[in-house]
Amino acid sequence: MKTDEEFRRRMDAMARIAGMITPTLDAMGFQLVRVKLVGTQRPTLQIMFERDSGGAPHDGGVTVDDCADVSRAVSAILDVEDPIAGAYRLEVSSPGLDRPLLKPADFARFRGFAAKAELGRPLDGRKRFQGRIVEATGSEVVLRDEETAAEFRLPLAEIASAKLVLTDDLIAASAAARAGKDGVAQGATMGGDAAAE
Repeated sequence: MKTDEEFRRRMDAMARIAGMITPTLDAMGFQLVRVKLVGTQRPTLQIMFERDSGGAPHDGGVTVDDCADVSRAVSAILDVEDPIAGAYRLEVSSPGLDRPLLKPADFARFRGFAAKAELGRPLDGRKRFQGRIVEATGSEVVLRDEETAAEFRLPLAEIASAKLVLTDDLIAASAAARAGKDGVAQGATMGGDAAAE
């Protein structure tokens, strides 16, 4: 079990790494989604990134070659800066369609699409919620259950983890964006219509 000090060191390391690699990713036309350090004996440093899509609700069209380019660029930075003591494994990936939702802007970007959220502590006797993202503010996210139409106001500060749910409309929005159509308008309309029914 990790001590508070170990946890704090990991969080500091991840924040430092994010600060080190973000300018390079930006220059390459990508956005950093998440830095995560997992494992203890030989930890894995996970770097998740996406193409700067201008807010389109899709996975950004990251290719294997993009992952290789980012891996080389990030490795060069980490070799010089050496932010992690000891050996570790580097893992570079895109978030995919069922991506994690990590910050308020992620929830706003995917308004109208289905998401799952787990809270750190219970709200009205439960921790897990699923529904369409109806609203996202700086302090809360509103999910509408598609079966009951009940709306749940989830405080952002209490969300331990959240991700999109792979649905037909999310896949269609991604395909439309890849085909050069306006993915934001397409996704918002599709997701919004489905949530309103």
